[in-house]
Amino acid sequence: MDEIIICDLDHKNIDPETEVFSKAGITVKRLNCKTQREVIENCKNAVVLLNQYVKMDKVIFKALPNLKCVIRYGVGYDNINVNDATAYGVQVCNVPDYGTGEVADLAIAHMMNLTRRISLHNSLVREGVWDYRKSIPVKRLSESTIGVFGVGRIGTSFANKVKALCKEVIAYDVESNKKDRNFPDFVKFVSFEELLSRSDILSIHSPLNEQTYHIFNEKTLSLMKPSSYLINVSRGGIIDEDALFNALKEKKIAGAGIDVVEKEPLQNDCPLLTLDNFIITPHVAWYSEQASIDMKRKVAEESLRFIRGEKVKNPINKV
Repeated sequence: MDEIIICDLDHKNIDPETEVFSKAGITVKRLNCKTQREVIENCKNAVVLLNQYVKMDKVIFKALPNLKCVIRYGVGYDNINVNDATAYGVQVCNVPDYGTGEVADLAIAHMMNLTRRISLHNSLVREGVWDYRKSIPVKRLSESTIGVFGVGRIGTSFANKVKALCKEVIAYDVESNKKDRNFPDFVKFVSFEELLSRSDILSIHSPLNEQTYHIFNEKTLSLMKPSSYLINVSRGGIIDEDALFNALKEKKIAGAGIDVVEKEPLQNDCPLLTLDNFIITPHVAWYSEQASIDMKRKVAEESLRFIRGEKVKNPINKV
């Protein structure tokens, strides 16, 4: 029986996984399924699926009665219907702690790019324009208020790193009242509306769920300063992209640095790409060589814990 199957993965190799499984005397099949139908046809005997992109919901769980666990490559698990998984007795796990610093670093990179107009000047110099005045106005970062939307592992890492660069760090978190979470003492928690209206730079570090889907929309973006910048290295669906386009085009906010979009990859005809105050990277925040290896190793180790009947380290649901 193929107890553990990698059903879909776009990584070049599975060397870290293979190393973990080989030590355990297990051979794991790697597939490149693109659809739920392909998963169902090729993973009938799977007890554990290691999953990256394919949607996991009752269609999969009903068709694969042997399936007892799905482990997602990465932090986010919005492609998995957790309620459906729980109903069918399927354990869902993720890997929340493999690239925390990397994601926070890219948020800072976007922040510096936007506030210092690096991409703009790079383009202008290549066109023969050597003129600092093209970036006017630039506000001193040490006098800026940085807002953090979502202060989990990554939001906390970002807050700790930017503390020395700015005047103050304010935050809003939909789970800020949870007793089992530790927030930095220097972070001042405010309402969502105050976060929007006071932040000079607002960085999104929240999971995508029913509470956060399109929470940055026409109404909420209108509460931000015309001089403010919006950064998103979390999940694309948190921002209504039509509303973002209008806010940027009409200069309701000064700029946006984005690593994720609602439908990836971003299409070439996306209106956002016509805007000079829109900076985008291709969902690369998570990546460093070390982070990639850590994630792959941890996915494999979690699957072994489940197969062996041990307590999993990062459960998303209770089954």
